[in-house]
Amino acid sequence: MPTIPIGPIRQPIQRLRIRRNINLLTPQQLATFRAAWKASYALSDNRGYAHFAGLHGLPLPTECSHNDTFWLPWHRAYLYFFEMSVRDLAPSVTLPWWSWASGKLPAAHTATTDDNPLRHAAIPANARVPNGPSQTVRAGPRPGSLPTQAQITNVLARDDFLDFSAALRQLHNSVHVAIGGSMALVANAAFDPIFWAHHSYVDRAWRLWQLNHASSGLPQSVLNTALAPFPMTVQQTLSVTALGYDYARSTLSLPFAATGGTS
Repeated sequence: MPTIPIGPIRQPIQRLRIRRNINLLTPQQLATFRAAWKASYALSDNRGYAHFAGLHGLPLPTECSHNDTFWLPWHRAYLYFFEMSVRDLAPSVTLPWWSWASGKLPAAHTATTDDNPLRHAAIPANARVPNGPSQTVRAGPRPGSLPTQAQITNVLARDDFLDFSAALRQLHNSVHVAIGGSMALVANAAFDPIFWAHHSYVDRAWRLWQLNHASSGLPQSVLNTALAPFPMTVQQTLSVTALGYDYARSTLSLPFAATGGTS
């Protein structure tokens, strides 16, 4: 089983790290983010991008959970430890989110300049599907193929956690299909850089849902379950602020902004 080269979960020291809308990053923030991505690509050991991307699918064993009970906690842990690995390279960087309701991929991920590391990434030989490409590819999304704000709002209105998780997962799945190419394959999806902005938005949606629900909604029986291969339990994923981060709705973190919208 792969190992994660990170010690105990890091607790916030002074202020929360803020994950921002990728379309609202300043030019300097985006440049720093891209530089950190390039540095992560360059690491060939278990601190680097290929290692973390490979935990989601290939190379085996596949570690990710798509069970409705563990899907959101597992991916929150996944993003947390990957973000920590990136912050070891660039301490100011957090994982930005991309709103599906924007109707298109963010320009940061589609710019065709030669030095844009967010457009595609290499897929190591041992992680490729049979006859698959050596780098990530995208086939979409076509106009109108991404979830709308009304669909997202409907999902956030679900009262039961498992109902909410299942409905959000279906929207999430539709985004993978709409983008197509590598993102449509569990085996290679996490190698595409857009995967992380996509899942940061999923995690943000869960955070929004949590703000409107007093309890976690998860069965007590699963709270002490370890989320392999990470040294984290379901219980330890329930509070993003305990993990030291939160989400921005523009320039403000969620506790200081209205939570009715998600774009």
